[in-house]
Amino acid sequence: MAISRRDLIRTGAGALALAGVSETGSMAQSPPQEADPSGSGTWHGLKLSVASYTFHGQPRDVAIKGIVRTGLQYVSIKDVHLPFDTTPEQRKEIAQQFKAAGITPLSCGNVGMKNDEASLRKAFEYARDIGLPTIVCAPPAEAMPLLDKLVKEFDIKLAIHNHGPEDKKFPTPESVYTVAKGFDKRIGLCIDVGHTARAGADPVKDILRFHDRLYDMHMKDVGNTTPRGPAREVGRGVLDIHGMFEALIKIKYTGLVSFEYEKNDADPLPGLMESVGYVRGILHGIKGSVPA
Repeated sequence: MAISRRDLIRTGAGALALAGVSETGSMAQSPPQEADPSGSGTWHGLKLSVASYTFHGQPRDVAIKGIVRTGLQYVSIKDVHLPFDTTPEQRKEIAQQFKAAGITPLSCGNVGMKNDEASLRKAFEYARDIGLPTIVCAPPAEAMPLLDKLVKEFDIKLAIHNHGPEDKKFPTPESVYTVAKGFDKRIGLCIDVGHTARAGADPVKDILRFHDRLYDMHMKDVGNTTPRGPAREVGRGVLDIHGMFEALIKIKYTGLVSFEYEKNDADPLPGLMESVGYVRGILHGIKGSVPA
């Protein structure tokens, strides 16, 4: 059953409070709470996360503090906060800054890639040094044989990011799956739900259709599903957020669900917090809502 924003705000105020957001959308002054009452960091087994790209206009310390404010315990790291031109020791030190704040890095990206083994190997070494199981990436299709070799060598999953109608290689999850399915099982998808909808596909259906290779998610909302659909706080747009989370629970999805808020680069935290609170309200309302 679809839940309207009005119903969610009326019944899910407690969930919004957990995220540090009042019913009016203003920032609450109480200290941030854990992501769920069990302290496990998951809801229905889902790992809610922040894509640090949300804070790409801010330095790493601000990004870490922002993620802490959400109460979420996982991050997908963008290279602006952990650069590629670092030594293994520096990478581990920076990753430890997230961990010390109670945030576990579980993927990185979106990582641009070339059809060149030396540069591809550097991406895998970067993920290995941080201890990441997954790389969210945008490779050329012709690099697949090399990537097949490297996922076997490093035992690190690739989640190829679909980027909407502007992306001539991988606009939709189906375009990724069509290429990936011919290679090692560790090559799969990062479904960006906003770009998926702008490309004319249905994120709910694609979560179900391609679940066997779904390794990462970018969660957001859009004002409409035209190619130019603008970014919105989750719950203020037109996407079927409830349906997407029901689908993820149904497939027993184990990867990250990373909030990638892109509406306000200069001050993303309020919109991010509202988005997290809205999703918590959705998850509270789904049958069997005790966090696992």
